[in-house]
Amino acid sequence: MAMRLLAVSDDGRFIQERFAKDNIPPYAILSHRWSTHEDDEVTFKEIAEGIYDKKKPGYNKLQFCSGQAKADGLNYFWVDTCCIDQSDQNELSVAIYSMFRWYQKADKCYVYLADVAKESALSKSEWFSRGWTLQELLAPEMVEFYTRDGVRLGDKSSLEQQIAEITDIPIKVLRGWSLSRFTPEEIFSWVERRHTKKAEDKAYCLLGVFNVSMLLDYGEGEKMAFSRLYREIENRVPDMDGVLKDLPYAADAPFHAAKWQHEPTCLPDTRVHLQQQIHDWIDGNDERTIFWLNGLAGTGKSTIARTIAHNCFQQGRLGASFFFSKGGGDIRHAGKFFTTIAAQLCEESQYLKRCIYDAMKENKNIATQSYANQWRQLILGPLSKLDRGYRPFSFVFVIDAMDECESDADITLILQLLAEAQSLKKVRLRVFLTSRPDTPIRHGFDQISEDKRQHIVLHNISTLVINHDISIFLTHKLQLIGRESYFPDDWPGLDVIADLVQKANGLFIWAATACRFIGGGPLAKKRIGAILAGEIDAESPEGHLNQLYTSVLQSSIPQNYSEKFKQELYILLRSILGSIAILLSPLSVNSLSIILDEESVGVAIKDLHAIIDIPKDQNQQLRLHHPSFRDFLLNKHRCGDFWVDEMQAHQILAARCIQLMSRKLRKDICEMHAPGSQASQVESSRIQKYLLPEVQYACLYWVQHLQRSGSQAYDGQEAHRFLQAHLLHWLEALGWMGKASEGILAILTLEALIPANRSPNLQAFIHDAKRFALSNRTVIEQAPLQLYCSALVFAPEMSIIRREFKKCVPHWIRRQPRVRADWDSALQTLEGHSNLVASVTFSPDGKQVVSGSWDETVRLWDATTGASLQTLEGHSRSVNSVAFSPDGKQVVSGSGDNTVVSGSLDETARLWDATTGAALQTLEGHSDLVNSVAFSPDGKLLLTLRIRNNWLVDGIKNVLWLPTDYRPTCEAVWDEIVILGHSSGRISFLQIKEGPKLII
Repeated sequence: MAMRLLAVSDDGRFIQERFAKDNIPPYAILSHRWSTHEDDEVTFKEIAEGIYDKKKPGYNKLQFCSGQAKADGLNYFWVDTCCIDQSDQNELSVAIYSMFRWYQKADKCYVYLADVAKESALSKSEWFSRGWTLQELLAPEMVEFYTRDGVRLGDKSSLEQQIAEITDIPIKVLRGWSLSRFTPEEIFSWVERRHTKKAEDKAYCLLGVFNVSMLLDYGEGEKMAFSRLYREIENRVPDMDGVLKDLPYAADAPFHAAKWQHEPTCLPDTRVHLQQQIHDWIDGNDERTIFWLNGLAGTGKSTIARTIAHNCFQQGRLGASFFFSKGGGDIRHAGKFFTTIAAQLCEESQYLKRCIYDAMKENKNIATQSYANQWRQLILGPLSKLDRGYRPFSFVFVIDAMDECESDADITLILQLLAEAQSLKKVRLRVFLTSRPDTPIRHGFDQISEDKRQHIVLHNISTLVINHDISIFLTHKLQLIGRESYFPDDWPGLDVIADLVQKANGLFIWAATACRFIGGGPLAKKRIGAILAGEIDAESPEGHLNQLYTSVLQSSIPQNYSEKFKQELYILLRSILGSIAILLSPLSVNSLSIILDEESVGVAIKDLHAIIDIPKDQNQQLRLHHPSFRDFLLNKHRCGDFWVDEMQAHQILAARCIQLMSRKLRKDICEMHAPGSQASQVESSRIQKYLLPEVQYACLYWVQHLQRSGSQAYDGQEAHRFLQAHLLHWLEALGWMGKASEGILAILTLEALIPANRSPNLQAFIHDAKRFALSNRTVIEQAPLQLYCSALVFAPEMSIIRREFKKCVPHWIRRQPRVRADWDSALQTLEGHSNLVASVTFSPDGKQVVSGSWDETVRLWDATTGASLQTLEGHSRSVNSVAFSPDGKQVVSGSGDNTVVSGSLDETARLWDATTGAALQTLEGHSDLVNSVAFSPDGKLLLTLRIRNNWLVDGIKNVLWLPTDYRPTCEAVWDEIVILGHSSGRISFLQIKEGPKLII
């Protein structure tokens, strides 16, 4: 859980800082007794507002704790009175649950005994009689005791005999024995003689000790609180954290991730009005769920997003953040978007954590299902359950650079799903989202009603306001450069700042890039002069940015080089920069050097810090400071000499990836030496050791680079030769990486790159590889080394892969089983329903399959990979019939539950949104099972047909009496045509329009 700590500012004030779970610095923690007069303590609110009375007795405790922490080399410390907002029920609940671990992880715990002047009085201290101090004694490894004058009496180790006699707690517990060795009754006995101000706290103070959570209910009384605590102890879930670790998590997504640690937030006195507007929306009565801040590249959207996220985090209101980044691996797409949001919510509320855990236990495959299922089960559902026992409050999601999510369809879907947050009542969710005003984003917002969202166009804000903020930014940055370079205090002067503001032309990215380019040292003055003297081709923000980027690039070419060397450096830089710009996941200098087979990558880019974030550690990832440089580099009309041909760059990277894999991949690459080795049991560190980042990158993305190069695949080319030698090695590597599905999709992509009838050998090989991979997907995922055993041995006799790699079958398989001659017609088996499947159909585009089952559910599947996309629940009986609308956007199912969602025995039909899985309508009225459902081809007419009492019935209306000879055993509908099948084998066609008419 996130934790708020205290520090001392440069001017001697106590300030609060909030840290995410993974970023908490070393700290000391105070244990004390609250004064009988609570006004004597310095409070959370007083510290937050910076106004507190130094004459209060509580101030002396702060002084003592900060001084002792400083003496112990610690910059941060924790005091409960100042670090927990007790007016926030949610924060208080989280703190009470987390407090045991906070004490446990502290470097030092100082026990301040206000009623003890010397060691002889230790046994009489009321500290030992308070309920809350039990965990403060047990949890920390180092507990030091101090008198009211700050004199050290000893620590938990040196005083263990006295403490054991005072508390009746066994010495072995004080020495660190695991509390799991003791029964609940034994632990309860340690608190039996202790007291708390509130009766319920006698139970609540044990939550951390037992590692359980429950809602706080002050007023229930001590007996009821202990009763609930007993139940929670009996029902506690030992594997909760282990299960939640299975949530796919994009580590670079949160605003406080290491990737973003050097990125700025808004300086004081900048973006003031805009920030106020956003916080008014968060805190005010505006019911609109989504706030969309859009603006052109370089206008400062991400800086504002980081600032809002930071502010909300410090206030304890940030539910989650996700910063998209093109070319950023897991944050360039939406694959881990909702699961990463859910994982962050687990850190904000223990109750939410339990709800999300329950959702994952109920649906073990939720992380691989549709985004709609993930959103509703992992986020919306748990948030809706917070209504119970919680006062109304807000959670804020901050989503940055939505336009950099690579799938337009995913962008639209995410926006539609986020808008559903308006359905939450007592728990208010606010979604702050930034992007460029690109068409997919605008299209997505057009589908959301205006009562659910608002937006501001950043580049339309007053020029005076923007210039004021850029002026403050430039002044701040250049003053830092001036001090580092020992320039005069007034450097560079107001006139220079004003000229730079004009050249920035409203773009913060121009100002930031210019400051990085100017840098420090003797060249700073020369470079600032070069910027001011630059000629601008176009009087537009983009023109100014083009000129600046060109200046930075040209300055990296030494002027004393010969023309020949300059041209060689131009070519090298284009190759390196082009690769960085089109990478599908970030790489380090070392990894990029290995892929490109070019040792001088680090040297070539050493002067490009203004546009590339180049870590000192060459094993850390490179990244562009801003995506606008990628746009510049790939645009021939903007870039000039440094222009990168994007398709050619992809072609080069594809070739380099193939060459690297050919050198590095081999059988049993992780050296497991056991064919039954399970991927799930292999330590990730072992996989990282044998499959280095550059090799993993090549395995994942070589086909995508080939596809994006616009190339086709032919017999005998490099890709063909690689697969003939290393197909199994490649699939094995993907299996260890947990990326088997990506391998199947890559093979399908490669198949589409083969020109018809021009590469018969490659075409046959890839087709067989596809069947081989689809058939053995489970093997690849679970036990990759079985590719050389089970997968080859049981492949059909005619399989090309079996023949090509027969030498890979281990010698201990002396006699192979008899197998079928060739692949049969079954491509995949889709498993998930728990009862008979009554109806299946393809979507119109062939990309999805919908199935209806007697298990009362409708499932949507990915027809390519077989992955379960959504489970649609709503029927109360078996689902007999399912159908897609002609545009593929809706699914109808029929049941026997008297409604229309799908055809079902619940006497109903239901209409579903095929994209989000939302139940659009339940069509009720049937008094018997619904056996067939269909759309008309224009999608406007929904026909729900069945036979009732010798009538053909549409909906609830009898439309046609059927004579004996025409009473069907089955029926189907297309357009205005109804097809009746008879037991005799005869088929009748009816046309239904203005009235039913028998046409055949």
